Amino acid sequence: MTARITTTVVGSYPQPGWAQDDAVRLAVRDMERAGVDLVTDGEQRRESYFNQLANALDGVDHARPGTALNRLGRPTPVPRIVGPIRRARPVCLDDARFLRSVTDRPIKVTVPGPFTLAQLAEDEHYRDPARLAMAYAEAVNAELRDLEPHVDVLQLDEPYLQAQPDRARAYAIPAIDRALAGLAKPTCVHLCFGYAFTHARTGTAKPTGYSFLPELERCAARQVSIE
Repeated sequence: MTARITTTVVGSYPQPGWAQDDAVRLAVRDMERAGVDLVTDGEQRRESYFNQLANALDGVDHARPGTALNRLGRPTPVPRIVGPIRRARPVCLDDARFLRSVTDRPIKVTVPGPFTLAQLAEDEHYRDPARLAMAYAEAVNAELRDLEPHVDVLQLDEPYLQAQPDRARAYAIPAIDRALAGLAKPTCVHLCFGYAFTHARTGTAKPTGYSFLPELERCAARQVSIE
């Protein structure tokens, strides 16, 4: 009897687009059954809330990622900025169009805000966090303008307002306002309260309130999303 050679595979199977489409449909149906009025796609196509947009912009060295501290104070890979931040093409537009096609309810699309994007980058070009945030704001504004005809609410995710409140007070509001400039549809800024696991792992006290919230009263957003 001839001995058999054991076979196996190396690497990952392709992740088919139809599987992501199905995941979005399931997420939308779940929200509809729950009675949610303003639905999203559940961010089913994203690895994280920020890198889909951040890594699609010009000015990023994709071959040599940078490093920044996350909210646990640990080094994490982030985009390394080596040139002017520019958005060469729409990033989330196809996702928004698909979401629009699978529900009759009002829809919301979320993109990372310019302040948070500036915290999650290693900057070798602008060398000024406020200038970096404003450059991101221009790119985010271009993305939101392309999304606006297809959605009902446009949201900026800005978790680092809570994580870096002193920096946020210095330059976050002008960057947020620039990102939202010229938009007619309702706009929203989301910020976090702080994760329990963060304080458990770092030994810091749990917050008793939002470290950055009253400041948003003077920003251009028409809504504030809190948790």
